[in-house]
Amino acid sequence: MQHLSQITVTCFVGSYIVALLLEITRGMFRLPGRMAGVIGFTAAGLYTHVAYLTMSARQQMDGAQMGLLASWYDWTLLLALGVAICYAILLLRRPDSTLGYFLLPLVLSLIGLAGVLRNSAPFSRDEATGFWLNMHAGSMLLVTVAVLLGFVAGVVYLVHSYRLKHKRLSSAGMRLPSLEWLQTVNRVCLLTSTCLMAVGLFAGIAMHLNRSGEIVWTNRGIALSCVLFAWLVIATLFEALYKPARRGRKIAYLTLASFGFLVLAMAGLFTSNHGASGEPPAGKTEATAEATLPGVSPEKGGAV
Repeated sequence: MQHLSQITVTCFVGSYIVALLLEITRGMFRLPGRMAGVIGFTAAGLYTHVAYLTMSARQQMDGAQMGLLASWYDWTLLLALGVAICYAILLLRRPDSTLGYFLLPLVLSLIGLAGVLRNSAPFSRDEATGFWLNMHAGSMLLVTVAVLLGFVAGVVYLVHSYRLKHKRLSSAGMRLPSLEWLQTVNRVCLLTSTCLMAVGLFAGIAMHLNRSGEIVWTNRGIALSCVLFAWLVIATLFEALYKPARRGRKIAYLTLASFGFLVLAMAGLFTSNHGASGEPPAGKTEATAEATLPGVSPEKGGAV
């Protein structure tokens, strides 16, 4: 912790700048180990970026009134982190592309904007709880939609594959999309649901920490949500790293299995008290604990 407390914004800004410079020099001259350097400095930037936000959140936990990760400064840094993670994923999947020309300047611009907003007043714990609650609920809703779409695409793929194999193209008068298109839909749904699940889990953690200062990992809903996220990460990595999984029935089976884990997670949510309103923080009234968005008054329903 003493080591992490010494990390500043300069650490990850410097890492991103070096990665950008290495990206820019791709078309200028050959440099042995350039790609390893880009990956290494990007990884260093992500590590220090996450560590800085983690230590910032630990310091905010000491304030009874100030919300956890509840200022425009924090949210802009989180947005920059999200873009940086997307760049890292694309870098590993398509190392020959030069997307860093566009994404890394965006990351640095967002960090610069965060610096401008650094002195902005943070929101209260109640307002922060409402914000993270809305983000958690919205993300989990979109995860459900993505998994369901992937499930349908997987079923259609298997049906179409069976019809082609047995030469029953005219049976039942069905016209189905091509197998290539269905594979693409399955892949997009799998990646999208994984990213949204990560956002939803992070928002849920921030929500619980703002609401009660702790997370009950043994809660059935939370535990099964973590299981679903773990499966989505494994399935996404398998599809990304194992080339045969990118074609044929394997990607369809992955999305079908994701649907099974979704049903398991939803069953855990419906049979537990997950999502029930907790006790408002000490010193807060029941009315203020009902705030749902930063800057909104629970008594009047209008802007503060």
